Amino acid sequence: MKLQFLDPLYAHPGPIASACLDTSRDVGDPDRAIELRLRSLRESLLAHDADEATVGALASAVGTDRDVAGRHGQALFAAHGSLLLAQCLPEPPARDSARFGMLPDVLALALQHAPDLPYAAVVLNRVHPAGPGRGDDEGEGDREGGLELELEHERGRWPISRVAPGPRGHRRVPVEGWPKEAEQLLAELVDGVETDGTEAIVPAGDPWAVNSLIRAAPRALQGRFVKLEHGRPRRPEPGRALLEDELAGLFAGRLPDHDRHLLDSYTGQRARHPEYVEGLAAAVGALQRGQARALFLNRPVRHTGHLWVGAAPTHLALSGEELSAFGLHYYWEEPAAGAALLRAAAGTQAELVVLPEEEVPLEDGVAVLLRYTGP
Repeated sequence: MKLQFLDPLYAHPGPIASACLDTSRDVGDPDRAIELRLRSLRESLLAHDADEATVGALASAVGTDRDVAGRHGQALFAAHGSLLLAQCLPEPPARDSARFGMLPDVLALALQHAPDLPYAAVVLNRVHPAGPGRGDDEGEGDREGGLELELEHERGRWPISRVAPGPRGHRRVPVEGWPKEAEQLLAELVDGVETDGTEAIVPAGDPWAVNSLIRAAPRALQGRFVKLEHGRPRRPEPGRALLEDELAGLFAGRLPDHDRHLLDSYTGQRARHPEYVEGLAAAVGALQRGQARALFLNRPVRHTGHLWVGAAPTHLALSGEELSAFGLHYYWEEPAAGAALLRAAAGTQAELVVLPEEEVPLEDGVAVLLRYTGP
């Protein structure tokens, strides 16, 4: 996963106010609940010497995701009286957090972007022309009954698309016109593969329409279809992704092809030189040199210690003495190791790959893939 979405945060010097809070709408009087959470976060930031203008800028964005239904959260960042970034999170944080420091606390946000899997969801259902509701499932022999086929499709990047869906197409055609419409849809899906790297196409709904779509797929789409068990998918709630519940099951533990390739390369390097690629010390050393092609983190995160950092992304070390030996005169102890690692990764164009600890346990919960191996 590339980390360019964090660039707006690193374009501004600190200190930066960071907040992560639950803004779910599935509770009684959600606005009141969010107001109480905001009050607590505001008090925490002010107690840590954040200025009123910055806290006010951050507070103004809390709850602006009210158009998103269900459970979710927000990650917010502000500095020098201006809001830098506000993003909706697919899952609310385990606990609200607020921090005012030289580096933005981006770990929770980055983890909820991973694995950043590009996909397309397609829902096909037969409906009666006069009504907006979904019709009953009919067999192939009932296609000529004046029914229409309702088509919804959406491209996204899982899992952030759960609360930030991509463009959604919606149209209806007569059932007998479906073969021609399927050709147009397949052309749009091919375009998604070429432009967004779509890896998984998930069709659902009417079995006849789904099967005919897959049979007509060109070579560029072969092997990308992932069929769901037969069943009528429910309509998404406001602000939520098409087929969200179904995709959660399909994509659980799945890595994009590119990340899988990075993991395979890392496994080869670890077999030859584990001391250079696994563990916090190895990761810090590689990021110092701009040598890391990818940063691997275990989920759940285990590295909770401090690191020492300076003004540049590569100013990163296990101790202040190490930075002093490099000739730096301005550096500080950074209490959030994850924030320091991610700034270094983003600043050196390293990618992020998040791995379940039970599947790929890493020493200290962190590792790197090297761009090159030196002596």
